[in-house]
Amino acid sequence: MDDVVLWAVIAAGLLLAELFTLALVAGMLGVAAVAALVAAALGLGVPLQALVFGGSSVLLLGLARPVARRHLDVRPVLANDPGKALVGRDARVVTDIGDDSGQVRVDGELWRARPAVPGDVLPAGALVVIVGVEGATVSVYPKELP
Repeated sequence: MDDVVLWAVIAAGLLLAELFTLALVAGMLGVAAVAALVAAALGLGVPLQALVFGGSSVLLLGLARPVARRHLDVRPVLANDPGKALVGRDARVVTDIGDDSGQVRVDGELWRARPAVPGDVLPAGALVVIVGVEGATVSVYPKELP
């Protein structure tokens, strides 16, 4: 079998496997197989093709995969209440928070907020942490204590 065809089959199989696993391993190996395919198409010998595949695999799995995983949001979201995923996240107070009013910004979204301790007033600009969610209102506690 021609080297180019062999690498194409390997790359296609690995990239297809990535679609089912989403672990970023098979996909990175699939990209490394594409690099080896290019090496085969350029007429390099099998040892050099293997070297290209191995080197690309090490670089992709060692350098690119950790960066890609950091950019994926892997927080678990409960199917019955997606708002629970906000608990523990930091937010910035947009309008003063008192018992009756206030807003915070979380990842660019505005949420109605109230203090976790009744009677507290949290000023605009303060950094808070979300400790609870009830409907469309988050309960917050100051992240930086005065």
